[in-house]
Amino acid sequence: MIIIGEKINGSIPSMAKAIREKDENYIRDCAKRQAEAGADYLDVCASVEVEHEVRTLKWLIDLVQEVTDIPICIDSPSPHSCAAAIPFCKKTGLVNSVSLEGEKIDVIFPVIADTEWECVALLCDGKGIPNSVEKRLEVFETIMKRAKEFKIDPSRLHIDPLVETLSTNETALTTFAECAREIRKRYPTIHVTSGLSNISFGLPARKLINQAFMVLALNAGMDSAIIDPTNRDLLGMVYAAKALLEKDEYCLEYISAFRDGLIGPLPKT
Repeated sequence: MIIIGEKINGSIPSMAKAIREKDENYIRDCAKRQAEAGADYLDVCASVEVEHEVRTLKWLIDLVQEVTDIPICIDSPSPHSCAAAIPFCKKTGLVNSVSLEGEKIDVIFPVIADTEWECVALLCDGKGIPNSVEKRLEVFETIMKRAKEFKIDPSRLHIDPLVETLSTNETALTTFAECAREIRKRYPTIHVTSGLSNISFGLPARKLINQAFMVLALNAGMDSAIIDPTNRDLLGMVYAAKALLEKDEYCLEYISAFRDGLIGPLPKT
């Protein structure tokens, strides 16, 4: 399971405050805690005005790289900001994201074509999120054709089938799962990813919905996720589900995570 730590994102109120007040220690600590919790990438999203975004991304990336060598996931709705931030990263990382909306692929794919950088690709286009599995898979195949043009191997792509809000669309999970299964069937080496928060929007006890979605999505083939790695309950679900789905031989990863204190009850003090 590829864990993309979500916490350094200016859309989160506490992080927005830290960015606004230039609280470097808060940002370093957030990066360090996610790294220690086992994140594979650290998402860095400025969520500031476009004219300040690249400068803010560099500042954030520099702070993260002071305390950990975990690869960066550059996150911005602007493909130009993502492309501009790549040279700030000391290690090959992940771009979040492209889609068939606007010029995103035309900007990002040429930049990462001859590198080992990976990329999140959303199954949406200029009209928004398609309302059926078939339409989303059409978007997927178009993205894959563009990737082939630039010789970007499927293993470098993290496809996000996109999950809608359960309270307004009861097929949110099943549509995501059907897409995930078909995508992995067509391209076994590709990654399937998702964020969790959208599915539970507007519902009480959102963490329960998010945890259930995580388990069911893993069962459908998701192997990458943008989550809070310091959430012990959610991370425990990930390790437990992998063991139950025969993706953790002899439960060794589950046992190791427990021994390392990443999951399970907090030790008594």
